[in-house]
Amino acid sequence: MNRPTRHRTKIAALGAALLITAGAAGTALAAGDAVPRGKEREAAALTGTAKLYRPAGDDITFTFDAHLAAKDTMDPEKAYGTFRFEHAFPDGTSGWARGKVDCLVTGGKVAVVTGVLTDTDRPGKGRRVGISVHDQGRNDRLGYSWIGRDVEKQELPKCMSSAPFEKTRAGSGDFKVLPWQPRYEQAPAEG
Repeated sequence: MNRPTRHRTKIAALGAALLITAGAAGTALAAGDAVPRGKEREAAALTGTAKLYRPAGDDITFTFDAHLAAKDTMDPEKAYGTFRFEHAFPDGTSGWARGKVDCLVTGGKVAVVTGVLTDTDRPGKGRRVGISVHDQGRNDRLGYSWIGRDVEKQELPKCMSSAPFEKTRAGSGDFKVLPWQPRYEQAPAEG
């Protein structure tokens, strides 16, 4: 009878140690995400650089520095920042573009950013594009609006893109998504 009790005590002690360790890790993470005193957390953000996984040899890099200020929480079209993408093809040719952010919406670890191309070595300057990112740590995913037929004729609205269908190359970088926390006003209670 004494042996099962000792075994249960060891299991309970191990469980408590794991809970304490998990709690300490959670506290450390929460403290690392804290906003400095007197400063408001920005409403949303998408930052970072990573390369897409392309086994055929293409070298495609995306870089984001997109933000939505706390004061603009309820207006994602007031987002600001830049993005850039570069594509080096296996045959030695390449293309690149950079743009100015005009909308940023995030939900959990997924972000959709749109912006107008301000400079490019290909046709398309002045055109709006959309890019989506799923921040999964070291295995991020990315999607973009310029897929399908008649892409050149499409007029993309702000805040729109495709699902993040591409994978990033392991060890090539990382995207960080700061989740949006919209503030909805409560309707007055009916009496």
